[in-house]
Amino acid sequence: MTKPAAAIFEEAHAAADAIGAVGPLLGLDFGTKTIGVAASDGLRMSATPIETIKRRKFAADAERILELGSERGVVGLVLGLPINMGGDEGPRAQSTRAFARNLAAKTPLPIWLWDERLSTAAVERTLIEADASRARRKEVVDKLAAAYILQGALDRLAYLGGADRIH
Repeated sequence: MTKPAAAIFEEAHAAADAIGAVGPLLGLDFGTKTIGVAASDGLRMSATPIETIKRRKFAADAERILELGSERGVVGLVLGLPINMGGDEGPRAQSTRAFARNLAAKTPLPIWLWDERLSTAAVERTLIEADASRARRKEVVDKLAAAYILQGALDRLAYLGGADRIH
């Protein structure tokens, strides 16, 4: 018997309903060479960067993501969607959507596509201001971008009343 495919959401209210009010989430920054991964706490107060996956084949990448999610008991995934500044979608967004569809076929966890405009740029700027070396920035930028993406989604859930806390 196959697992039921996950639903993919873009609208915040629908995502909040599917994800529920409590339980950790996994945030993903999908790139051409790596996938940054972050996780929230169960009350969804903060996002923590946990790993940068060096991309290989989809099956191996998906297996690692789902393994990290299982270890943390996550109830949903937040996947950064790289929308262009003008609001249109280019090849990177199309690739991310394809990744989401393929990942949804492997898990029943809901997947929320989150507008990640400027997330990597914001993280890069912060690392430069912190005087991090170029090598150090390269090492951590993807998982920090995943945490930035996930924190934005957590803040939105709290605003919507999707978390059991006052925002």
